[in-house]
Amino acid sequence: MSTFTKYMKPISTVLWEKWVEFKFEWVKITASGLISPLLYMIALGWGLGSARAVSDRPYIDFLVPGIIALTTMNTSFNAVSSPLCIQKQFEHSFDQLVISPTPIPSYIIGQMIGGMIRGMYAGVLILLLSLPFGASMKINAAFFLVMMLNGLAFAGLGVTVAIMAKRHSDVARFTTFAILPMTFLCNTFFPLDQVPAIIKALISILPLTHASGCLRAIAYGQSASVLSILILAAYAAVFMIMAMITMSKREMI
Repeated sequence: MSTFTKYMKPISTVLWEKWVEFKFEWVKITASGLISPLLYMIALGWGLGSARAVSDRPYIDFLVPGIIALTTMNTSFNAVSSPLCIQKQFEHSFDQLVISPTPIPSYIIGQMIGGMIRGMYAGVLILLLSLPFGASMKINAAFFLVMMLNGLAFAGLGVTVAIMAKRHSDVARFTTFAILPMTFLCNTFFPLDQVPAIIKALISILPLTHASGCLRAIAYGQSASVLSILILAAYAAVFMIMAMITMSKREMI
């Protein structure tokens, strides 16, 4: 077996596993991923959105890119963290993987790509659902690049959290204390102009802030922020390295 095949086979195996899971559960996966974003658009887009504007644009134009960013984040994270934690805690298939000759980097990259694809699927659905709400956006290749990097970053974070979790409830706690605050604070539902400077500085370093801000700029017809794209790529690389280190430590136990 060549070195290329050795490292590519685990990636293709993980992606095939994700495809089989999606093939048989696509209705549930699609419905569960759309409920919250759709409710946000109905409640905030039709409700609050009809009464206000942001930067002289309809609120729905501000809202939809933020919802796409948070949907990509949530879906990519959950698509990896929950199944991986179940494999580790209940099915005990994860330990067999750890002691097998499967290259750890390939497995983690496969998980990240699988989570990213799931996140982009949900994000594209939200993009299509936003049309009846009257959202006016300009979409180009950079828009999907930002979605992809956002999905890769949070899928990598999902791998790390799942490996570190001692119980399945630990993943839920991390979601409550880390993912949920980012959902509401990271330039998704409201601009950060009125946020206190210290809080704004903390929020500004988070990946979802850069994802939602960059998607919104592109949707407004502006140039994509190269800095935000680089920061998202850096987060994806850092989370991938963290996952590799965490998994390597588990392998040595």
